[in-house]
Amino acid sequence: MLEQINIHPITFISALSMALELTTSGIANHHRRTAIIARYIGRSLGLGRYEDQILVYASLLHDIGAAADWYEKHYIVHATDSDHIFRHAEKGYQILKDSPQLNHLANPIRHHHDRFLGGNPTGLAGQEIPLASRIIHLADRIEVLIAAGEHIFLQRDRIHDQIRQSQHLFDPELVAVFREVSQREVFWLDVVNLNIESRFFSDLAFWDKYTFEIDDLIHVANVFSSVVDSTSHYTAAHSQNVAKVAQEMALIRGFSSDEAKQMYLTGLVHDLGKLAVPNEILNKPGKLNTEEREIVKQHPYYSQRILERVEGFGRIANWIGTHHETLDGYGYPFQLQEREIELCSRILAVADIFSALVEDRPYRAGMTPPEALSVLQDMVVQRKIDARLVEDVADNLTRLAAQVSKYRT
Repeated sequence: MLEQINIHPITFISALSMALELTTSGIANHHRRTAIIARYIGRSLGLGRYEDQILVYASLLHDIGAAADWYEKHYIVHATDSDHIFRHAEKGYQILKDSPQLNHLANPIRHHHDRFLGGNPTGLAGQEIPLASRIIHLADRIEVLIAAGEHIFLQRDRIHDQIRQSQHLFDPELVAVFREVSQREVFWLDVVNLNIESRFFSDLAFWDKYTFEIDDLIHVANVFSSVVDSTSHYTAAHSQNVAKVAQEMALIRGFSSDEAKQMYLTGLVHDLGKLAVPNEILNKPGKLNTEEREIVKQHPYYSQRILERVEGFGRIANWIGTHHETLDGYGYPFQLQEREIELCSRILAVADIFSALVEDRPYRAGMTPPEALSVLQDMVVQRKIDARLVEDVADNLTRLAAQVSKYRT
């Protein structure tokens, strides 16, 4: 159970940051590298413990506003001095500002592209821009300037020159600090060394743990479910729908109220790995081709690998990673046998399928609840999903359908 657990915030912040890095070919490193650069600068400035935490956390999530938009992710890497660059910063602010656990990161993220000399949509300039935002702005651009395939020591002069040529963008005092800390080879090696990640995060373990009730975790999960669902207007409420249906199915199965809440939490983040799927695939109006299907099939794997990094989330991560397994042994990504698939994974699978069937999709209108039930019953015959759970759906069809927004009657 997850009724109450002690968590280092860095464990779930770093896990959620990893979700922002998902690509079709794996996991990138922009947020982690930006956080390392920012912390080097922050420590040189002598930031206090709280300011240090805010800087690292905001660095790890600074592009949350672009996570669901593959065009935006490409654009912000290649455009440094256009007003368009502010769009994802503002969106990140809007995503985080109402979160009880993450709202303290909203303002630093909102201003992380503000130009030091002004002319910003926010109206701020110079020292009015939050210090964390100014540091992240500089660290972000340094990271983007690092080229793959060339030894990092051979890039230092070029990066310094390009930062110097963008004087209107950055705080000159921070640029001076960067030039000082980057004289040491260890700075550059730490930034590009993939193996430094565990050391970087373990160095932050002295920060306090916090006690999180399941409702606290649900608040955080809601933030990321909204990011995932915004990848397509057709899935604008999918995670919420799956969460609500899974919770009701758990109650019908005899789970306690707290256990059902755990299923709700699981539903909220079950598709976190879909951030690795390009928007054009998710929004495709026709049938997916073989390559596109293979890209989609990786999402439960990434969801599991990301969430198992969070203390206390091992079982939830496993349920999510296996919710596309089928009783006949031909599911994905593990091709588990029936006896290996836990009840909670089976509940999540049925809740996911039922919600998807009654929701609108690019290629079809949402089914009526009876039509969706018929599909589920066919899947039982094919030994894809649990017959007991489909019987629960049949016996409680109106109750479960009421949990799903946007279905036809």
